[in-house]
Amino acid sequence: MSSKVYFTTFKTTGSENLLQKLNRLIKTAGMGDIDFDDKFTAIKIHFGEYGNLAFLRPNYAKVVADFIKEQGGRPFLTDCNTLYVGSRKNALDHLDTAYVNGFSPLQTGCQVIIADGLKGTDETLVPINCEYVKEAKIGHAIMDADIFISLNHFKGHEMAGFGGAIKNIGMGCGSRAGKMEQHCDGKPHVIDGGCVGCGACTRICAHGAPVVENGKATINQDKCVGCGRCLAVCPKDAIEANFDDSIKMLNYRMAEYAYAVLKDRPSFHISLICDVSPNCDCHSENDIPIVPNIGMLASFDPVALDVACADLVNKMPANPGSILADNIDADVFHEGEHHDHHKHDHFEMTHPDTEWRSCIEHAEELGLGTKDYELVRI
Repeated sequence: MSSKVYFTTFKTTGSENLLQKLNRLIKTAGMGDIDFDDKFTAIKIHFGEYGNLAFLRPNYAKVVADFIKEQGGRPFLTDCNTLYVGSRKNALDHLDTAYVNGFSPLQTGCQVIIADGLKGTDETLVPINCEYVKEAKIGHAIMDADIFISLNHFKGHEMAGFGGAIKNIGMGCGSRAGKMEQHCDGKPHVIDGGCVGCGACTRICAHGAPVVENGKATINQDKCVGCGRCLAVCPKDAIEANFDDSIKMLNYRMAEYAYAVLKDRPSFHISLICDVSPNCDCHSENDIPIVPNIGMLASFDPVALDVACADLVNKMPANPGSILADNIDADVFHEGEHHDHHKHDHFEMTHPDTEWRSCIEHAEELGLGTKDYELVRI
């Protein structure tokens, strides 16, 4: 059975602006059917890396938060700290970045909570016993919520092909250790030349994995459990994760983490296809959007929502001057390297080493939703 995905364009009239249109969309899609009364409701959103301007405007978050409050709910905006070094690697920097980008309680009408705590280690272990992940490590505040709402900026991604609902949920809700588990073997290493031998990593580790010798730290991979605490405390950002697993493995684990977040509680999903940057909003910059703005979509089914968004993007012409247009002109896929249908996939044309279908297929196998959808235009 197909799932309904509700869709509206960014075209407005004098009687209805975009914020009013988003409100009508989520009402029509049935978000009000959820019992929000006195329920803590997590609105998972990406606050945008400092310097990036492609993230969703906080005005959209306010529409969602206000709707939840009208239904008697208690909403909060949330995200987890990043695995990489940047402006959101701990809760203090993360909140500063969120406020600079406009996501303050005054602007959005609700509080902001960094779900995995000060250093990315405040997590809930969620047993799921899936094929690749047995126990997901999810930001504690997210798992504490009664209801989960995902509000996604649909865009390209340099590893997963695109970032939509499933990535926002699976990767976005993982604690630092959870993100490492999805990306790689879960073990960090010390960058050559960056370490000053201060010993901060040795003091934070409960397992004795980091050792300082001759003024430099190394991490014993046999003792390391992949908790990520050393990444958070290194004053020189000299520790990083090993991003060494295949794209398919990343996609499989990401789908299983999304399953851990969504199982056993009400959820709803919203995606906006605008400023479709080639890379994630985790970048401290954003390039020319690969396609024109398309519209807003909402569904109870995150799988159908992602597929609908991908289909709409792939029907659009490439924006002149974008990476997508450049790659099409350069014909980055040579005969014999990929099947012809990949030439018609804007995400794989933007990042030829990626593919996104394995995530969708695995999510469907897990019961997160279906690839079959009915697009309901409002």
